[in-house]
Amino acid sequence: MAQLTVRGYDALENAIRDGIRITVRRRGTSIVVIPLRLALKNRREAIEARHPTTGQPLTLWVDEADSIEVVK
Repeated sequence: MAQLTVRGYDALENAIRDGIRITVRRRGTSIVVIPLRLALKNRREAIEARHPTTGQPLTLWVDEADSIEVVK
């Protein structure tokens, strides 16, 4: 489970604002997405994103992620 620090939240918010890709690792799989917003749904934090190639919308739950990193 990902535990975002204050620095991690700042990096994620900057990625959302600037349209920078992030990598989310979950269950041994990595996915690169463009985050659109951070939302609270049913008391859980979710990253609403889109796939950079297909544009498909995705919802990634923060508490299910092993790690979240901004791609530089």
